Amino acid sequence: MSNDGVNTTRRRFLTAATTVVGAAGAVGVAVPFVGSWNPSAKAKAAGAPVKFDLSRLEPGEMKVVEWRGKPVYVVRRTPETLAALPGNAGNLKDPDSTNAAQQPEYVGTITRSIKDEFLVLVGLCTHLGCAPKYRPEVGAADLGGDSWIGGFFCPCHGSKFDLAGRVYQGVPASANLAVPPYSYESDSVIVIGVDQEAA
Repeated sequence: MSNDGVNTTRRRFLTAATTVVGAAGAVGVAVPFVGSWNPSAKAKAAGAPVKFDLSRLEPGEMKVVEWRGKPVYVVRRTPETLAALPGNAGNLKDPDSTNAAQQPEYVGTITRSIKDEFLVLVGLCTHLGCAPKYRPEVGAADLGGDSWIGGFFCPCHGSKFDLAGRVYQGVPASANLAVPPYSYESDSVIVIGVDQEAA
């Protein structure tokens, strides 16, 4: 009889211990499995808005910000650059930015920006998606001399864009550089990825 009592106690202990270990194992398997349903940090960052402090830019300077895996060019234009934009229309395919798919409605059609001084563009050529180089020098001989008022040049296939991202005539690219959705959080901070109207 005493053996039966010991065996019963031992069985209960072993059953309880096995249950506890099994439950711990089930939780240990379930937590990573359920966690795998959440998007990765990389996926979250890919669609997340990006802030940029415009006060870091000197007149005539450009910085590159990454948003959704794409380069975004942020340029602080000089008064001379802005004054030259309207007179460049005769050299461009779409000087009035009529292709609504290339920019939000809340940016101007000539400056293609919310505030004239600051230009924000997706830095991918509309020909084959190369990254055009920033060439702000006026009258560069290798880019057309007098017709070049500064802008972006894609060395891969020769596409050219002015400092509003508008495409020149006679180049492979067919459309202006895209303006991403963006808004002003303050006078000096923009948020790329959030429309001005939604901000």
